[in-house]
Amino acid sequence: MGEQDNAEPAPTAAAPATVGVVGAGTMGIGVAQCFMEAGHPVVVVDPDPDALGSGPERLRAGMKLARMLGRRPRRAGYTAAAPVTWSADLADLSDALFVVECAVEKEPVKELILRELDAVCGPETVFASCTSCIPVTRLGSFTSRPDRVIGTHFMNPAPLKDTVEVIRAPGTSEDTVRRTEEFLAGIGKHGVVVRDAPGFVTNRVLMLTLNEAAAVLDEGTADAATVDQIFQECFGHPMGPLRTADLIGLDTVVDSLDVLREHTGDDRFRPTPLLARLVAQGRTGRKTGGGFYPYPEPGTQIPAPTHAQRVPQGETSHG
Repeated sequence: MGEQDNAEPAPTAAAPATVGVVGAGTMGIGVAQCFMEAGHPVVVVDPDPDALGSGPERLRAGMKLARMLGRRPRRAGYTAAAPVTWSADLADLSDALFVVECAVEKEPVKELILRELDAVCGPETVFASCTSCIPVTRLGSFTSRPDRVIGTHFMNPAPLKDTVEVIRAPGTSEDTVRRTEEFLAGIGKHGVVVRDAPGFVTNRVLMLTLNEAAAVLDEGTADAATVDQIFQECFGHPMGPLRTADLIGLDTVVDSLDVLREHTGDDRFRPTPLLARLVAQGRTGRKTGGGFYPYPEPGTQIPAPTHAQRVPQGETSHG
């Protein structure tokens, strides 16, 4: 069994269901925080020793940020946050009744994970994928239980977002939808159910917007801060498309666009050259310290740049 993070107290009320999280990246850690703070014992699995090693500290940082922003943990009737176990072995999820897959947005990776989960988890376990674009029907086909496979598209940062896009495939059972909505309600999230399709609602629309915003920047129509300012002040967006892309991760944006293009055949989803260049340079957003904007430290949440901080027309401000 994996190593337990002893920084968190064990539950003192009746034991709730164990939840598994596959992937110790930004989204996986955020999802783990949501369930742990609600009182669910959580097992986080990732084969990357660096991701596992830094996971507990990143989890504590996420909890600290949530408290600073006045976000009270949702306890779902339990009196304490639950323990988190860290492991490199998917077999350690054999007792989980609800598993959230938060791996990279690459179909072969998700296929391997789902096939192994299918072999080690009990027949009642729900597999909830945090896929951003891959159709849930496709993911369900990698298991012997497509009726137990559903999409739970958490938004980033997961602990600070109250709504989850829930994707129901034609083969997803009523019981799976009900159980998923109950798990989400128990951690203070509202699930909005949509039908299965490439990119669903959020990313079918959002990824085109991010890609076109990058194209506008690359063509010199406006600088990064101006593009975002227009979306903030004209449309009420809290961040604008380019800061949103930096938060998501430009590599994730490119992966999502590639998936959408593959599954729709629509060339509008071809990543714009600027996105491809930034990813090739390793400038993938906040997590690396620079994307469309510079960030003082990878992963740092910083205020939006003022008008005076904008970069020259047609240039990116990746630092």
